[in-house]
Amino acid sequence: MPAARAGEIWDQLLAAGVAPCGLGARDTLRLEAAMNLYGSDMDETVSPLEAGMGWTIAWEPQDRDFIGREKLEEKRADATLQRFVGLLLEDKGVLRNHQRIVVEGVGEGEITSGGFSPTIDRSIALARVPAGDYQNAQVDVRGKLLNVRIVPTPFVRNGKIRIEGEL
Repeated sequence: MPAARAGEIWDQLLAAGVAPCGLGARDTLRLEAAMNLYGSDMDETVSPLEAGMGWTIAWEPQDRDFIGREKLEEKRADATLQRFVGLLLEDKGVLRNHQRIVVEGVGEGEITSGGFSPTIDRSIALARVPAGDYQNAQVDVRGKLLNVRIVPTPFVRNGKIRIEGEL
């Protein structure tokens, strides 16, 4: 819209009953829907596979050639490639970006986006964790290791919680 009309349109939206919201609301909704944020969950240094966006790559037909396919195929075959997962905090606290994840006997990862989910009434996060088959880990919150469970994403779809098991 033309910048000169921004104030007028804002007033019209308010008059029509549209409630303003800020970045906090956007982040809560995007986190519950497990939608990546550029600069947090992905950027030019993170492959789509490491950002949980492998579904966006058209691998078929097999002879389909695109820039970067060879490197992406190498990454896809790498058994040590980090997984992009959802986390549910099992203890009291709030998960935040850049907190360290510890998987005993496996390695470490990092939360890329985290916060409190009002729909689930718990803290959730998106994270990159070490490769492996495990469902539990710990997060370093101010020097204390808190328990997290790895859960499928999105956390919420169409207003319904998608996490199975005990909340």
